[in-house]
Amino acid sequence: MRTVHALRYITPLREGGSLPAVVETDDDGMVVLKFRGAGQGPKALIAELVAGELARTLGLPIPEIVFVELDREFARTEPDPEIQDLIRASEGLNLGSDYLPGAINYDVAAMPVDADLASRIVWFDAFTSNVDRTARNPNLMVWHRMLYLIDHGAAMYFHHDWATAGDACVKPFLLIRDHVLLSFATKIAEVDGELAARLPDAEIERIVALVPDSWLVDEPAFDSPAAYRQAYVDYLKCRLQARAAFVQEAVRAHAAHV
Repeated sequence: MRTVHALRYITPLREGGSLPAVVETDDDGMVVLKFRGAGQGPKALIAELVAGELARTLGLPIPEIVFVELDREFARTEPDPEIQDLIRASEGLNLGSDYLPGAINYDVAAMPVDADLASRIVWFDAFTSNVDRTARNPNLMVWHRMLYLIDHGAAMYFHHDWATAGDACVKPFLLIRDHVLLSFATKIAEVDGELAARLPDAEIERIVALVPDSWLVDEPAFDSPAAYRQAYVDYLKCRLQARAAFVQEAVRAHAAHV
């Protein structure tokens, strides 16, 4: 993954609870920046990074994800005291995704989605336990007539309670019943084998290895970043091995939805 440096704060995106922002970077681009110092802390960035790169490996459309270095002096040009505090608390390595200028929020009534793509997205969201792909909050953007998946900070919520993560990895994702694309997802069982095959152990390990050590701190369940990182690897491998539970639940939810 690339690392860029934040140059200029452009505008906050107050739709998100973590106050993400559009910033200009030193590669002449713009990214939607997620701050490590936001209320949700590093775990939101870990979920964003790991789930996002899993989606990319699965061939799903997602903007490029980059690491963003943030200097505390960046706060000097921002008049809002709340945002100043957020920037200072996020000095160092943060996470950004490529800004899609002119993109619009997905509207399920205006844009049916191909059954194959919808099924792949539903499978992915069941795998990662993503609670934020509902009609109310689809976290899908349409850019140049193409669908893009964004904002996975609320996925992988097992990491908020590591004591129960071992049980969580084998459970179905019941909230898949609220998925915005569920009615189009007629091929969930058909895409299951192919998607699982794209995630061998080595690929899961590669993706989790991208998480910086500086984000793997302040978790009493682990005594080192290495142990913390391995717990994510173990969970995702377990989740994939036990995927029949979430696949069957997604298929059942689709049948009940139509």
